[in-house]
Amino acid sequence: REHFRAMIFYDFRRGLSRQECIDQLASTFGNEAPHKATICRWFNEFNRCRSLLTDEPREGRPKSAAVPENIDAVRELIMQDRHVTYREIQASLGVGMNCIQMILHEHLAVKKICSRWIPHNLTTTQKKDRVNWCKKMLKKFDRGASNAVYNLYTGDESWIYAYEPETKQQSTVWVFQNKPNPTKVVRAQSTSKQMLTCFFGKTGHVATVPLEKRRTVNSEWYTTI
Repeated sequence: REHFRAMIFYDFRRGLSRQECIDQLASTFGNEAPHKATICRWFNEFNRCRSLLTDEPREGRPKSAAVPENIDAVRELIMQDRHVTYREIQASLGVGMNCIQMILHEHLAVKKICSRWIPHNLTTTQKKDRVNWCKKMLKKFDRGASNAVYNLYTGDESWIYAYEPETKQQSTVWVFQNKPNPTKVVRAQSTSKQMLTCFFGKTGHVATVPLEKRRTVNSEWYTTI
């Protein structure tokens, strides 16, 4: 291309017109000659006192910052703190917000959702024991058809904490693709707390009993209430 530009520049300095330059290049190079519009554009450039025949540097699309190093860095930030925000990730890496969103949603395929509150964090063994007990009770009382089931009551005790609850935004965490939704057991720092025991029967809630201070929940306590 620069060879043709040099020829166009030579014809321009000789004082030839655009059409004369077009005709000379076409007669010499045939179909390989530059297009008419290209020759006219370069004549306009030379009229503006341009002498550089190479392409001028120009700003193109910036190189993407979604490189493996940044992707690994974002993954590490999420693993360290599932509550980390877009702004904190951007401040740590020093890249644009569009790049942060691309890494999170396209490369890591993570999403930010609220944790589901649960009263207790049971182990697998504890869950199986509860399921087995329920199956035995259903079988024993003919799946609820027996009136004896009305004589069954169950209860459980739990600490009730006084604390400032998190907002929905504060409780959101990053979750990777194909991972279960998060849960949390509320155990926030509290200025006060009260032990309560709730009892339920077949018809629903029966009673809620607060525990006296310094009293221990055991079998003896259950037989006295």
